[in-house]
Amino acid sequence: MKRLWPLLLCALPTPALAQIDYGASGYIDLRLVSPAGETSWLQGGLGKTRYGKGDSDFQFASAVGQGYVLLTPEILAVTVLRIEPEQRTFVDALEAYIRYRPVSTSPWRWSVKGGAFFAPFSLENTELGWSSYWTITPSAINSWFGEELRTIGGEGTLDWRTDEGTLEFVAAGLGWNDPAGVMIADRGWALDDRPTGLLDHLRLPNDTLTLFGDQPPGSTPIFKEYDGNAGWYAGLSWDDSSRWHLEIEHYDNEADPAAHHYGNFAWRTRFWNAGVSWKLDEFTLLSQALTGDTEIDPFASFASITDFDSAYLLLGWERGDWRVAVRGDWFHTNTHTTFGASPALSENGDALTAAVSWLPRDWVRLTGEVLWVESKRDERVLSGLVPEQRNTQLQLSARFYFE
Repeated sequence: MKRLWPLLLCALPTPALAQIDYGASGYIDLRLVSPAGETSWLQGGLGKTRYGKGDSDFQFASAVGQGYVLLTPEILAVTVLRIEPEQRTFVDALEAYIRYRPVSTSPWRWSVKGGAFFAPFSLENTELGWSSYWTITPSAINSWFGEELRTIGGEGTLDWRTDEGTLEFVAAGLGWNDPAGVMIADRGWALDDRPTGLLDHLRLPNDTLTLFGDQPPGSTPIFKEYDGNAGWYAGLSWDDSSRWHLEIEHYDNEADPAAHHYGNFAWRTRFWNAGVSWKLDEFTLLSQALTGDTEIDPFASFASITDFDSAYLLLGWERGDWRVAVRGDWFHTNTHTTFGASPALSENGDALTAAVSWLPRDWVRLTGEVLWVESKRDERVLSGLVPEQRNTQLQLSARFYFE
């Protein structure tokens, strides 16, 4: 078989070989951390941060690599892999997709892609591996997008380009995301920078398992299909190519709230997301707001609906090798079950984040961040904690890039 490859390559037309381009890039992220005082949700607690009580002060946060192959000027294949100590497998995939975008010489341009990829809902997480341009830790909204949502299916975009800017319409069909919503309902919001790998499971809070008569520890898969229904999202955006960007999207996974499989449930999750960015010289202003609900109805005697809302405002400044950002978050959930309101599973909270980044070379980024979170969740009394908790997490990240 090995002897056939040279023959096959020689049989290809020379222009076709010349068109193929490929490459790889990535980074390694090492951190010094002062963890928050409450046990992190990644360890089964109800803490809102990535690192909490009992976590080490030194952390290997992740190693992320992206490979691409440009088969023709129109066809691009991309894979993003990650190594991280908290995931189930040594190496996991964050994205793997193929995109077709024909060359356009008119005001209209279109593209399609298929595979597994992040939905285009974030104004913050625009860097490799769903990482943030401005901070270490993204907002509650974009933390949740990375944790529970992945488009496993197909997406199409249509652009209309004018001298004033670009109007874009996006629509997608998706599957294998029926459990999305379980973390918002059982844990509530969190702020962390580790999107879920396609092979990974998410840790459920010990208190939630105890509340429903289960024995901790426990986890839930996220990228599963239980009912055969296709979900979808659609959105519209405007970018004036100078200062303003506006967008709005609607998402619905169309999951059957009665579907379940071996103790894992389908959650019918729907939401509206809106975002705006504004740039003026060295300053950037970002804001997103989200509102939606997630529903489960697995048995005739029990149903639960969780309404969720969140918003943030970020102000960034950059000059030369320096970036500075300040962000405020607000988040809320409200759960109702067959038996009425459920204060234990509802929450209110807010957070403040400040970050300073220095990029002295193309291959290194140093970022210091302070994250303060206040939240009230009655479920905490099951662990002997008061419902209202205030926690501060400090991080110093050294990110080394390669290509």
